[in-house]
Amino acid sequence: MSNLSELLPAGGAAKEFEAVASGTLSNGQAVILNADGTVEAISETPVPASVGSAVVFESAACEFKRSTFDSLNNKVVVVYADAGNSSYGTAVVGTVSGTSISFGTPVVFFSSDTNEIAATFDSTNNKVVIAYSDGTNANYGKAIVGTVSGTSISFGSVAAPHNGPTYSTAATFDSTNNKVVIAYRDSSSTENGTAVVGTVSGTSISFGSPTVFETGEAYAMSATFDSTSNQVVIAYLDSVVPEGKAVVGTVSGTSISFGTAAVFNGNTQNISATYDSNSNKTVIAFRDRTNSEKGTAIVGTVSGTSISFGTKAVFESAYSDYISAIFNSTDNNVIIAYKDGGNSGYGTAIVGTVSGTSISFDTPIITEAANTYEMTAAYDSNSNKAAIAYNDDGNSNYGTSVVYTPPTFSTNSDSFIGITTEAIADTATGKVTPQGGVNTSVSSLTTASDYYVQNDGTLSTTVSSVPAGRALSTTSILLEG
Repeated sequence: MSNLSELLPAGGAAKEFEAVASGTLSNGQAVILNADGTVEAISETPVPASVGSAVVFESAACEFKRSTFDSLNNKVVVVYADAGNSSYGTAVVGTVSGTSISFGTPVVFFSSDTNEIAATFDSTNNKVVIAYSDGTNANYGKAIVGTVSGTSISFGSVAAPHNGPTYSTAATFDSTNNKVVIAYRDSSSTENGTAVVGTVSGTSISFGSPTVFETGEAYAMSATFDSTSNQVVIAYLDSVVPEGKAVVGTVSGTSISFGTAAVFNGNTQNISATYDSNSNKTVIAFRDRTNSEKGTAIVGTVSGTSISFGTKAVFESAYSDYISAIFNSTDNNVIIAYKDGGNSGYGTAIVGTVSGTSISFDTPIITEAANTYEMTAAYDSNSNKAAIAYNDDGNSNYGTSVVYTPPTFSTNSDSFIGITTEAIADTATGKVTPQGGVNTSVSSLTTASDYYVQNDGTLSTTVSSVPAGRALSTTSILLEG
């Protein structure tokens, strides 16, 4: 048999053929044709998460480490203070290939003691923006624009988002207004939580006037952008109470205004916020000091200038540190990298899936079987991988990175050949409608809609790489020939 048409009866207008089932098949089941002539159900098989080999990018400890993804050049950029070079502010460009990552030569962006680093990618101007504190100048706030070229990065001139001491720096990019938002603790103003809007032009950045969002001591800040409501969300610890809070900011021109802060937890550390664009939710991961320092996450919903929260969920039942949460836009889930204090401080990663106002988690996987510090993760949407950078205490605390491949599913849906017209027992013979025929064993279709075969064998109007056909009625479909 060299062609599927050989299975069809001569002149057969009904377009049906008989085949032996490999496995039990239900009526209306999408199937593939095996090499031995049997047919079996389309299905998906879980593929667990995996981690590639560790790669050193800096032969020294890296402090205040942060990372971001340059979606124009498909590069990961890791930013840090190089403890082996007088804590100079340094950046290095990483390229993910398969399960590996390689790095260019590190580039110094600030030749002095560098603290409180944050980084984000301006996808409008295709620039990396780094905010930091000048350790030789009372930790005054600074910012600089980086341009990736190949495996290197170059920088423009230094700008000042705040002429005063800044700590707990966080940054995000507002892709609606094409602005960078930098949040920080203003130590020149009773430690107020403050934010400022930056505008990138060429290799420079300029800033509007700072706006206070928390008149108290704001620590452990993290910022993300809700691209559905077009709002910035800043999560932080109000250390006066203490309480974990989040506030919604609205950018207008070079200014930002805020709604009322909402409490998501009590005493909270290691806060990391990310935006899930599939569920239109903000996910905040943190160490819960009210619950034995466990790694915990909570789902936030923005409405107007407010944010509300569901019930918090534990992802690690042990002391969790250096938490870094990112959104996996390919598989529509959240990846959280962290140090597992209950397992010798090993580097660990876990995937969480948002449903409504809740989040549930898969099984964690070790990313580094040694004590890890200063973890940061960036999602490479080109390769569908996460690049996790950290200090490896098992190797002189060197700056190191691994590629984390999220759990996924393999499927045989690309081999779709038709749909059963009756239930068929394993090894029994039954009828199948091949492509080009009309199947009437389906249900709940929308007439005149195009349907696609999904990874699990179901039919849906959600576009996939495997077209099924067009619904002729609620119970019949013309399969593509």
